[in-house]
Amino acid sequence: MYFSLAMGSTECVLLSMMAYDRYVAICNPLRYSIIMSRRVCLQMAAGSWVTGCLTALVESMSVLQLSLCGNHIINHFTCEILAILKLVCVDTSTAQLVMLVISTLLLPVPMLLICVSYAFILSNILRISSVDGRSKAFSTCAAHLTVVILFYGTALSMYLKPSAVDAQEIDKFMALVYAGLTPMLNPIIYSLWNKEVQGAVQKLLISNPFGTVLISIFRS
Repeated sequence: MYFSLAMGSTECVLLSMMAYDRYVAICNPLRYSIIMSRRVCLQMAAGSWVTGCLTALVESMSVLQLSLCGNHIINHFTCEILAILKLVCVDTSTAQLVMLVISTLLLPVPMLLICVSYAFILSNILRISSVDGRSKAFSTCAAHLTVVILFYGTALSMYLKPSAVDAQEIDKFMALVYAGLTPMLNPIIYSLWNKEVQGAVQKLLISNPFGTVLISIFRS
């Protein structure tokens, strides 16, 4: 449970740091190498990991000290904290309050920072006169935005829904998306926006008869 929470919490902070990186790259391109130096990047990465690990430790300790009822079967794919709380036979208000505070700090707050960053980015892109310049700027952000929507969309709906709503099967599906599907798709999402990777994929499809049909369909 700790490692699952730590990885998810770290991902939340990292995505907001990446949004700031995109903001600097588009709004201050000439100062990018100075602002986003190697030292700053290491500090941002280390801060994301420390924040994720500490918040996960607080959440885990608030739940693991609670007594469980007779049924110790976790109705989930992993040792999910929400599924474990359903097995607790004592008052869970303190643990739920801790989860609410940490979830608010790790989900809406980073999401707000991402929205602010992209508001500045969009404003800067609209001032670009050339079509090629706008296209390049949008392609810089497209992969990150795709991951943000997939990750935050499922995580927000799972951890910040009202406690009265009991949808265990939906929670399992949401957890599968943000904890399994999104990390698995990350390399594909980020790589497909790389021109070299796009060229390699196109060559691979051309060499395959079925791929040639797909290319002709997409072009049409």
